[in-house]
Amino acid sequence: MQLCRGQLTVAGGQGEHEPSRNTFTSRCHTKSNAGPTMSNRFEARKHKILEQLSAPDGEYQDLSPKGSVDEPIRDLIDEINSLDGLVTTSSCSGRISVFLEGRKTDSESAQLPEDGVESRAGPGGKGGGAWLYISHSPLETPEATHGSTLMSTFGFQNTTTEEGSTPDSQSRYIHLKFEPMILHVSTASFTHAQRVLTAALSAGFRESGAVSLDTKKSTEVNPMVAVRSAGYSFDSIIGYQDEEGQNIALVNELYLQTLVRIANDRFKINTERIARLRAALMDSHCSSNAVSSGTSKPDWEDADVRKRRKREEGLARQRALQAQDSLGDADPGTCPTDVQTPDGIL
Repeated sequence: MQLCRGQLTVAGGQGEHEPSRNTFTSRCHTKSNAGPTMSNRFEARKHKILEQLSAPDGEYQDLSPKGSVDEPIRDLIDEINSLDGLVTTSSCSGRISVFLEGRKTDSESAQLPEDGVESRAGPGGKGGGAWLYISHSPLETPEATHGSTLMSTFGFQNTTTEEGSTPDSQSRYIHLKFEPMILHVSTASFTHAQRVLTAALSAGFRESGAVSLDTKKSTEVNPMVAVRSAGYSFDSIIGYQDEEGQNIALVNELYLQTLVRIANDRFKINTERIARLRAALMDSHCSSNAVSSGTSKPDWEDADVRKRRKREEGLARQRALQAQDSLGDADPGTCPTDVQTPDGIL
């Protein structure tokens, strides 16, 4: 299952952030016997999704532009899907893209604001449009030589506009975007959803939230958690398509290189937050399973958590030894709770 624009359960269409396919191997295999019981409906849905994800790469196809699982989060998807009560439904590992807006309708072109400001349709891909370039990993910035340039990579036929040539009300703008990881996780209960949401927020995905929380419509509630962060995304208009279908750049090569460098820096932030999300999810689920099974140590634990646990265990042993030594030094004939007075013992 993929988590990029478009995936199994969430039909993205030609949208702005449609996720894709998933897969993962968890380091925490302890099954939880306590907590909410997973419904047959959730288990059936999860089984169907995992069945589709297990298809060979050559046969798997989802609704994302890429049509398959993004490699940077393939392991993360597999690991989440190995946890009880969770299944991924759509995702994207994060991407840099160049997008051409869809065509405007007659009604849109006729309803221009009175101040003359032009409207534009489908800035995120809704209602048509085309992806001119997509990458889920940092992009090298070629030197502006006679060889490959960002202008040609992004599909521009003309790098400069003719004198007096400007976009009009019918022009379709071309955007360069960076979008962080987005992930949708279906959960078996409110408790499972809370764990995912807490992990997402602590990892830096501050715009995360949960939907499908209404208990009135059904006796069974399977909240959907959206893991996302819009704080370090950006969208910049870099050109337009003229009436003849030619892509005209509104910026130069150096400006494109600057935007790509910014996007590459944000890929690093994105990768760090994904790693924090993975650690937080594994820690919360392994800790929960350890408590429910009566064990004090999970099969897997974060290095910092293990260090803290070992220190606390050492201090506990030290206090126990000190207590034994103090009892051994006491007068055998005197009860520790007795108080000696001149007249005897109280």
